Amino acid sequence: MSLLELIAAADARGLAVSGIACLDRCLPQPAGAADPDPLRPLWAGCADPRDWPARLAEARAALAALPDPPESVRRIAKLLGEAPADRSGQELRAWADACSALALDLHCAHDAARADATELVARCRVGDPEGAGPLLSGEAVRQTRILEMLAETGGDAPMGAGLRQVRDASTEGRRVLRAAVSRRARVPR
Repeated sequence: MSLLELIAAADARGLAVSGIACLDRCLPQPAGAADPDPLRPLWAGCADPRDWPARLAEARAALAALPDPPESVRRIAKLLGEAPADRSGQELRAWADACSALALDLHCAHDAARADATELVARCRVGDPEGAGPLLSGEAVRQTRILEMLAETGGDAPMGAGLRQVRDASTEGRRVLRAAVSRRARVPR
């Protein structure tokens, strides 16, 4: 299934978790004494929907407190500000879809510059990563794998089932992106 099909089929828990995982992977290395994991409160909100509104407020506040955030963090904060307080319905699906697109876009931006970047992101979302750089295609695979893991642990599984595996996959994805950004910064232009 493509990313778009997986998002369309996901339940509310899967949408919330996949959205947070997408945003979490795109956070840059924190500067100075900044919280290294400002979205941490939301992971607990993913396990229990009753905690979602309060945890969403905490994560928004943590991102708002970052001094002089880079453009990627401003985009993440904007999208987090648009997250529905009620973890259900089409608003949640649209938000998770936007998180997926943002993550792919940010990963694509760190691959080699391409005039067809928007087209590549769109193709990756429908399951055709041909021609995409390693960061973009890797992110598309990671998103697909996470949505599939969430689908496998949905239904009658306990609320927190599968969250640890998803968080581990997301953390690894964040390390990959941060390493690529760091290497790129060290290479003279």
